[in-house]
Amino acid sequence: MAIGTRSILFGAHQFLLHPLFLAWAWWKLYGVPWDPRLWLAFVLHDLGYLGKPNMDGPEGETHPEFAARLMGRLFGDDWADFCRYHSRHNAKRDGVPYSRLCVADKLVIALEPWWLYLPRVWATGELAEYLREAREAQPESMFKQMGFGRAGTARQWFRDLQGYMRAWVAEHREGKPDTWTGCSATGSGTGVRP
Repeated sequence: MAIGTRSILFGAHQFLLHPLFLAWAWWKLYGVPWDPRLWLAFVLHDLGYLGKPNMDGPEGETHPEFAARLMGRLFGDDWADFCRYHSRHNAKRDGVPYSRLCVADKLVIALEPWWLYLPRVWATGELAEYLREAREAQPESMFKQMGFGRAGTARQWFRDLQGYMRAWVAEHREGKPDTWTGCSATGSGTGVRP
């Protein structure tokens, strides 16, 4: 079974837990998500990971397209872009602003407790990919400049990631241009989970 499928079934993007945490993050940032289209976007935005052989590689970076196509057909281009640009990589690649869904999605990692998140990503194999990316992050990446990505345990990595995501959300919640996120043809270039 592909790692992307495992992620949706029982990993970082688990199809029940992740949308609920995303709704909580949205509520904290923007208020109660009354619009039913938001709830549909919360459920659909990461389902494009199904069948993907990696999370942050070339195939994994295309995961928003499934939700973008479906939301676009149902509700128009604005909702397609809302899902497509929850990926900082896609927004950078296309030279457009990230969506508010992106900001709420990044806050999710700061809201989840380690004891719920780490066993899931360990079981799916995602943790190995995320730790490798953190180790290989370029020294000039914002992740490294902020002192994150130290060698250590999975819990230390997770604490670092939570701190980084809290800082990213605080800086970008109002739509400020993203100067933190790198973009390459083979992945996000950040050394952290997108």
